[in-house]
Amino acid sequence: MCAPCLWYNPRPWIPEQIPMTVLLWIVAASIVGGVLSVLCAALFALNARMHWVNALVSYAIGALLGAVFLDILPEAIEGASSPAAVSGTVLLGILLFFTLEKLLLWRHCHHDHCEAHELHEHDTHGRSGTLIVIGDTFHNFVDGVIIAAAFLTDVNLGIVTSLAIIAHEIPQEVGDFMILLHSGYSRTNALLVNLASSLAMLAGGVLSYFALQSMQSYVPTLLALAAASMIYVAVADLIPGLHKRTQLRDTLEQVGLIMAGVGTIFLTHLMVGA
Repeated sequence: MCAPCLWYNPRPWIPEQIPMTVLLWIVAASIVGGVLSVLCAALFALNARMHWVNALVSYAIGALLGAVFLDILPEAIEGASSPAAVSGTVLLGILLFFTLEKLLLWRHCHHDHCEAHELHEHDTHGRSGTLIVIGDTFHNFVDGVIIAAAFLTDVNLGIVTSLAIIAHEIPQEVGDFMILLHSGYSRTNALLVNLASSLAMLAGGVLSYFALQSMQSYVPTLLALAAASMIYVAVADLIPGLHKRTQLRDTLEQVGLIMAGVGTIFLTHLMVGA
């Protein structure tokens, strides 16, 4: 969601000249926006029957890829100096998350033959949960920057933008919950981790209130890194697990749920007028 690309042509705001009520609006909207989107997603994800989780991982893959290619990357390219800069950041981000995954493996084992190097299913899914939290934190931080820019322009615009961000985040948060549950997180831990990640929205909002001019140039980079983490998790960690179910019925179910995940992001993108 572009929201509507507010940081690309900002006014020279000076915090001393802005009423403190604007800062309070930013803080309230960031907290409510992050927490409300997580809780709405939790109502669905945390009440899903556990035998649904494996099937809904396919939906999560679609939601992740849909968010990347329909929302995050177009937004990053629009705000960057060049598309090549965004593409390069995504490439470096994928290499970064590959290295991080290797470090997570190394943490569990220091020799050539151990469970970590055998890439057991539980280990793979556990790492994907860690990576998705990192990427979601980047994305929430950027959402906080967008909220701050909107309120610094106009309070009414800030309210509308905050509502749009909540609507946009819910389907992606559902996918994140499914991945965390599939990674071995308990329902309580999955909820707490997502709530903690949502606080990055508050950090982005407050920091932007005081330093929007100096932070705006970093927004495309943060978005590109968020996209890289989501691509890596979907393609390197989650999709290989789907290949373990080779029957035609399973394949059709997986393809249908992936398309449903992409479609949910697409419809949300249209509804919020991105």
